[in-house]
Amino acid sequence: MSQELDYLSSQIGARRLSRREFLSRATALGVSATLANSLLAAAAKAQVPQRGGILKAGLAGGQSTDSLDPAIAGGLVPAMFGQCWGEMLAEVRPDNSIEYRIAEEISSSKDAKTWTMKIRKGVEFHNGKTLTAEDVVATLERHSDAKSNSGALGVLKSIDAIKANGGEVVVTLKEANADFPYLMTDYHLIIQPNGGKDNPAAGISAGPYKVTVDEPGIRHGGERSANYWQADKRGFADQVEIIVINDTTARISALQANQVHMINRVEPKVVDLVKRVPRVTIQNVSGLGFYDFNMLCDTAPFNNNDLRMALKLAMDREEMLDKILRGYGSVGNDIPINDAYPLFSDDIEQRTFDPEKAKFHYKKSGHDGPIVLRTSEAAFPGAVDAAQLYQQSCAKAGIMLEVKREPGDGYWSEVWIKQPFSTAYWTGRPTQDQMYSTAYLSTAPWNDTHYSNEKFDKLLIEARGELDQDKRKDLYREMAIIVRDNGGVIVPMFNQSIDAVSDMVGGYVGGRGSLMSGYAMIKCWLTA
Repeated sequence: MSQELDYLSSQIGARRLSRREFLSRATALGVSATLANSLLAAAAKAQVPQRGGILKAGLAGGQSTDSLDPAIAGGLVPAMFGQCWGEMLAEVRPDNSIEYRIAEEISSSKDAKTWTMKIRKGVEFHNGKTLTAEDVVATLERHSDAKSNSGALGVLKSIDAIKANGGEVVVTLKEANADFPYLMTDYHLIIQPNGGKDNPAAGISAGPYKVTVDEPGIRHGGERSANYWQADKRGFADQVEIIVINDTTARISALQANQVHMINRVEPKVVDLVKRVPRVTIQNVSGLGFYDFNMLCDTAPFNNNDLRMALKLAMDREEMLDKILRGYGSVGNDIPINDAYPLFSDDIEQRTFDPEKAKFHYKKSGHDGPIVLRTSEAAFPGAVDAAQLYQQSCAKAGIMLEVKREPGDGYWSEVWIKQPFSTAYWTGRPTQDQMYSTAYLSTAPWNDTHYSNEKFDKLLIEARGELDQDKRKDLYREMAIIVRDNGGVIVPMFNQSIDAVSDMVGGYVGGRGSLMSGYAMIKCWLTA
């Protein structure tokens, strides 16, 4: 079997075998999925990177209101383009370990309240200025300021003080947090000259590519930075271009016509069709992402927990998994955490479709009349179909659901967080603390259910400072149950990320999210 595996590895390294074919043949030899993926990653790493050309991606998730200001980057397109031109203090590897970037190392005091980051020397911004510890301090200060409306504000609220000390940055927290290095991986925290305080949307950082094109909702592009500090690891193409293609059919057509080299958000219902496209491979990975239905808890009629419970019980999760995800995912339980997270509790009772209980809570709520659910294909692949399917299961519980389809452009600026009931998605976060702090802490800017629960907030802070892992797990379990039974989020399913990549792309190794967790444009190269 060893010789056969060596042969298969050599074939995929030479691009003579697709990822799907490799996994299929390795599995037939009795190799576990974990080992097969490890061999696949090793084979990809063994490929010799090639420089040159224009690497192009056709992506859903862009709109005309997008900005280069990383503080307010919300959709897939600004986030992925930010990884092209931006540089971070640290990143999360596919195995959930930390890769240090601008921060060469991060160490803490014994009580996990004081953290010191050693800042890498010799890193240059795109404007020619040398990156310093003062730039890091200014970046963290800006994102810690509520006026910035930063999506990272929720995870930075625990910071008490930030200061530069020579080539180091010292951060003092209000309470202990063993996960601090993971907080520094938040994709909003791109290091900018003077923290972006002068011009946050200038698109200047220290990443592999300099911004050359910024046409929100249309396209974004960059050219390789001549003085990039890690040119042997990233930034192999001469240029990168992201073309915003929100229409599913148009994205697939662009890939078929070789107009782009990779696309995201392949809908499960067309996966088999895309698999038949010559020289294209489907890349699907499980991870932390989920699709959700959000009720604003401070807005009538959703400020009534009986109504919220009725709508949760009226969700047929198994049907959603079968008809919307076609099995490319797993059932959700109205919490934003699944078994991909450390310290996950698998003993929380699974909520199931129960129209009779839903009727009971609906009647108890006293609500009468239709409930409007706003959705769009921009929310997640198959969101409109999912809303209509939900409408049918609600009807079985005597709940009249009115589905209103919204335009994709402007959905994230005009509907998400603002409208009382809408569909959305999350890619997840590296730790439970980060996920809860970003979207469920009562004071978090991205709290997309407007949820406020004093006990939950206290437990979140307590869990941050708890260094005993068993006790911490118990605290997270208690928090999960509060959100599940009292919160405004309905999580019917955790989705796999499904992308499609041309065989002209080398170095693709998968990850925990879409397109190598957003790094495909800077870690891959063109083979032809």
